[in-house]
Amino acid sequence: MKHSPFFYGKIIACIHETNNTSQVTSERKLKHLKKREDIRNIAIIAHVDHGKTTLVNEMLKQSDTLDGHAEISDRAMDTNDIEKERGITILSKNTAVKYNGKQINILDTPGHADFGGEVERIMKMVDGVLLVVDAFEGTMPQTRFVLKKALDQHLTPIVVINKIDRPGARPEEVVDEVLELFIELGADEDQLEFPVVYASAINGTSSLESDLDTQAHTMNPIFDTILDTIPAPVDNSDEPLQFQVAMLDYNDYVGRIGIGRVSRGTIKIGDQVSVLKLDGSAKNFRVTKIFGFIGLDRVEIQEAKAGDLIAVSGMEDIYVGETVTPVDHQEALPILRIDEPTLQMTFAANDSPFVGREGDFVTGRKIEERLRHQLHTDVSLRVEDTDKAGAWIVSGRGELHLSILVEEMRREGFELQLSRPEVIYRDIDGVTCEPFEMVQIDTPDQYTGSVIDSMAQRKGEMQNMESDANNQTRMTFLAPSRGLIGYSTEFLTMTGGYGIMNHTFEKYMPVIKNWEPGRRNGALVSINAGSSTTYSLQSVEDRGQLFIGAGVDVYEGMIVGQNSRDTDIAVNVTKGKNLTNTRASGKDHSAAIKTPKEMSLEESIEFLNDDEYCEVTPTSVRLRKKILDTSMRQKADKKRKKG
Repeated sequence: MKHSPFFYGKIIACIHETNNTSQVTSERKLKHLKKREDIRNIAIIAHVDHGKTTLVNEMLKQSDTLDGHAEISDRAMDTNDIEKERGITILSKNTAVKYNGKQINILDTPGHADFGGEVERIMKMVDGVLLVVDAFEGTMPQTRFVLKKALDQHLTPIVVINKIDRPGARPEEVVDEVLELFIELGADEDQLEFPVVYASAINGTSSLESDLDTQAHTMNPIFDTILDTIPAPVDNSDEPLQFQVAMLDYNDYVGRIGIGRVSRGTIKIGDQVSVLKLDGSAKNFRVTKIFGFIGLDRVEIQEAKAGDLIAVSGMEDIYVGETVTPVDHQEALPILRIDEPTLQMTFAANDSPFVGREGDFVTGRKIEERLRHQLHTDVSLRVEDTDKAGAWIVSGRGELHLSILVEEMRREGFELQLSRPEVIYRDIDGVTCEPFEMVQIDTPDQYTGSVIDSMAQRKGEMQNMESDANNQTRMTFLAPSRGLIGYSTEFLTMTGGYGIMNHTFEKYMPVIKNWEPGRRNGALVSINAGSSTTYSLQSVEDRGQLFIGAGVDVYEGMIVGQNSRDTDIAVNVTKGKNLTNTRASGKDHSAAIKTPKEMSLEESIEFLNDDEYCEVTPTSVRLRKKILDTSMRQKADKKRKKG
């Protein structure tokens, strides 16, 4: 059968067309798969105190980033005074290190559950995570929390077993624990194939073997594993711009600074862009400054493209989760979910008799300005007005979250009053629910009975209990957040300071009815103003635990100690001894009282009852009754009891 030349021509044309189409498709695929091999974006996640910040420090020291003469302090990423003192990370921070001509962008995240909102948002900015686990402690509650967030985002994990030189370290067992946790959290096959690096961040050593003898003073095994394992960002810089804000910073000169990742496209100084707000509206701005990160410095750059982590200024009122796009191609990225607050306190202007003695900022207006300013950078915080002048309801993620804010304010010279923390209730399907937390307790065996008893009183339900060979017991409870307010002080006293407690928010469950947790002991309340004397304190100390020593200024209604019984007692701590000619006035020099208990800010907040305030000034933390006048307070108590 013969065919015409036209027929063959058609076939050849078809072949050519097919080849061209497949070429275009493969080009598209290649384009789609085009990667920026020069950078990697990773976050470091771990339980509190497992060594994240120390590891980042060592990576900075041992990379090609810093000049030879540059000095770097311990935990250089913790820049805030409170972070340095407490040895904890509060705000996520980013840095970048150079290694073998490539840039590794690193985000250091907080380990405390109270700052979990920070961790969640960070996951959107990176392609992989470094999960740091203590070689002795193993997986902890917060390890579970942060790892779940990372697996939900389908990020590539690398496991770093840190503190390998610690006495009692058990690296192989810990790797098995980590694997179990991965399986439990539903990791996919690729994620289960995670590489493991063994390190001692404090000594600056690492290796790929668990044997301590193989440790060498280098971070190269970690760097090489990052470059080999973590996927490079996709290079789609020729597409329209998408940049989402994941963190906020604030500067008095330039205002808000949005930090995030360029998801696609390119951003240059001078570009006209649209900020797509969370309510669906759009605002146009001109890009005035772009900053990149290298080492511990923020460096001004002219442009950034897909995969880069940058900070952008010049856009007022920018908020976490908003997307920056070209004016002519407005396509928003999915809004970032921010964990809702679970705890609230009333912040009020100080109205005690000692107001203005120690602080510079005492007015309600100044306090409100400061709280509103905090909202610029802290997205997990809420500030609401109340019907009372000079008082605001401040909601946060936990006691630590709120007490850090108070600590910052008192250092800045503020005076304020705080009420007892309360949990935030929610209405779910017509049922009033309260937050519950997963509590993990590690304690020596001899204290387990006391811990179980105290948790039962606070409505904690035991989920698991296991003992190890070191006479340590690990218990897990599901407990209402209400019951945990003020528990940490009691717990540390009960376990002689040897117990370790960690808790993370688990879920909302129906409210436990007819149960009011709180302090069981009453307070010792001063009935007059003046200066405390040893003579008067001696007669009071048998009644309970004193919070003040001799020579302390007190006012009527101020709490000077804790009663050993469950009722409040009005006491006189200012009376002096009547001097007579039958004894010398110096005879009392040998008189002494028991050492009073010094209450920290957190302990004072935990101590509070509903009818009390904590007065906070730059130099003092005092406890007081809301109604200072003794007779008026007694009348109010009677009225309340009658109901």
